[in-house]
Amino acid sequence: MTKATKLLSALPPPRRERLLALATEVSFPEDHTIFEAGGTADRFWVVRSGAVSLVQQVTPVQRVTVASLGAGDLLGWSWLFPPHQWDFGAEAFSPVRAYEFDAEAVLRLCDEEPALGLQLVRIIAEILAYRLELTRGKLMDHYSLHKRGPG
Repeated sequence: MTKATKLLSALPPPRRERLLALATEVSFPEDHTIFEAGGTADRFWVVRSGAVSLVQQVTPVQRVTVASLGAGDLLGWSWLFPPHQWDFGAEAFSPVRAYEFDAEAVLRLCDEEPALGLQLVRIIAEILAYRLELTRGKLMDHYSLHKRGPG
């Protein structure tokens, strides 16, 4: 498995600057729920500092952390695909600072600059493939531990 791609550093400087012009700086305190699975995905973030846990509800009472995100990582891709609902939940594991992007504004920019849009989608697809592989591994580990039962 390759190293995770960082969205902003993967864009060439002129395109990165056009995207960053749409960003708002936000912060979340430790233990803050940033979004929940099933909620409306109308924005995304690039983590500047701190740590975010992506969580999956596996039973009504049990959740599994499927990924931990840190500086430079993309938080949220569901804004790009119908039905525009979060597939996972996200919680601040520590105080977090991030760039927040409004999905509608970014999609307008992509329509205005198709080359930027194509590059952005390719980068996000690479990130998505990497994260899905990580999630698959975490869930397989989780279920293999439960099948074995107590030691």
